Amino acid sequence: MAALLLELPPPPFLNCNHHQFLSSSKTSLRLHNFPSKTPPPPPPPTFTPTTTSCFLSTVTSSSISKEEKEKEPHSTAVASTNAPDEGSQQDRRKVVQIAWEKLVRWSRSWRSKNNKTDLLERTNKVVVLGGGSFGTAMAAHVAYRKSSLEVQMLLRDPLLCQSINENHCNCKYFPEHKLPDNVIATTDAKAALLDADFCLHAVPVQFSSSFLEGIAEYVDPGLPFISLSKGLELNTLRMMSQIIPQALGNPYQPFVLLSGPSFALELMNKLPTAMVVASKDKKLAHATQQLLASSHLRISTSRDVTGVEIAGALKNVLAIAAGIVEGMNLGNNSMAALVAQGCSEIRWLATKVFHLFCDI
Repeated sequence: MAALLLELPPPPFLNCNHHQFLSSSKTSLRLHNFPSKTPPPPPPPTFTPTTTSCFLSTVTSSSISKEEKEKEPHSTAVASTNAPDEGSQQDRRKVVQIAWEKLVRWSRSWRSKNNKTDLLERTNKVVVLGGGSFGTAMAAHVAYRKSSLEVQMLLRDPLLCQSINENHCNCKYFPEHKLPDNVIATTDAKAALLDADFCLHAVPVQFSSSFLEGIAEYVDPGLPFISLSKGLELNTLRMMSQIIPQALGNPYQPFVLLSGPSFALELMNKLPTAMVVASKDKKLAHATQQLLASSHLRISTSRDVTGVEIAGALKNVLAIAAGIVEGMNLGNNSMAALVAQGCSEIRWLATKVFHLFCDI
């Protein structure tokens, strides 16, 4: 060790006088600009993400501390002393991010709850096209949702209109079920569609095109159409998502598809039912969900309109086959095999034929 010290060159202050050493030392100190005392890091903020005021105070304190650190001079010594602060700063950012996500989730849930009530309050009139079993069941279901809601059924049979308006029952399909008082039947398309907020299309698929062409002049271009019809048009194989815009002459007509395993009689009896609404417009799908969902009707949403249409049409073939299996008393094993194979074939056919539109 002593030999190494002897080989080292002499320090610079030994080769200069006292004044030169002081001036050089002051210059070096001025160049490095060491702070007299490193300020302690600010304490981590305490945040309770249940209130907005706490979140704002946390964001303000973190932003102020960040601005103060940006104003401090950066050097090697300061960077080395502030190295532990980077971890605490990341922790604070993580706390703020988690709190912000909780606040956003809370605001969305609160907004969705308010939107459900606001939608029913804003909806004043719903028109139902067709007076079949399922159209009548959906008209009664919507009418029960709000007593002051005007529900008009557009029919072609004047006797059926008279039965609904005078006796409050559909004498053809549900003679023993009483309809709500706010369900009104009419044969006047112009009066039925005037100022309507939603339109439930319950006309069979094979007659939908001609029916819609006859009332196209009274349909508002922004009126949302909720299709209750299932199936494909003969010869053309068109779906309802294609029939309705083409028949009305408006390719941008708002369209929603309602489908799912449901019987009109069970819906009239308010038995538990689950269905799905599909639309390319996410907001319109959620609006339809809020309009139709109730304590006994569960509504899910989807953006795969074509997939829901194809599955809803082809499942009728599977239902007929299931009825044959049950009628022949082939047992539950045969029924389970039929349903599994049928669902597989529906998926295969939908992806092969409608692969450009379908996502099932």
